[in-house]
Amino acid sequence: MPTSSNMSQEDLLELVPPFIAQGSSAMVRVLELPPGDPGIAPHRHSGPVFGYMLEGEMLFALEGEPPYPIKAGETFWEPGGDVIHYTVANLLDDRTSRFVVVAPCTPEVEMITVVSDEELAAKASQRIPTPPR
Repeated sequence: MPTSSNMSQEDLLELVPPFIAQGSSAMVRVLELPPGDPGIAPHRHSGPVFGYMLEGEMLFALEGEPPYPIKAGETFWEPGGDVIHYTVANLLDDRTSRFVVVAPCTPEVEMITVVSDEELAAKASQRIPTPPR
């Protein structure tokens, strides 16, 4: 990307995205997690999600991967589809954490679907537990 003499550029994340369905729309959203918030229940996204942590720190856990913290200034992504997103929790008890996500949304499919207890039980072997804090 060409830059003007006054513009600076810092690449944060570059990857080949997974398949994006024809006719998808794009969503850009800022999300806030109140102090100590455990986030929403385990869920999946209809398409890939690309994110940037604006402030604070959150715990991020996807199916088949160990949970890890994401701090302000760091990026993250997830493939969406059948991959369960177990945790998106604020690791800070004293302040709000904020992040922005960009997500292609598959036509006629909800962007977020909460995973059933039956599916969680069936896929339990693919979840790597979060170590105690």
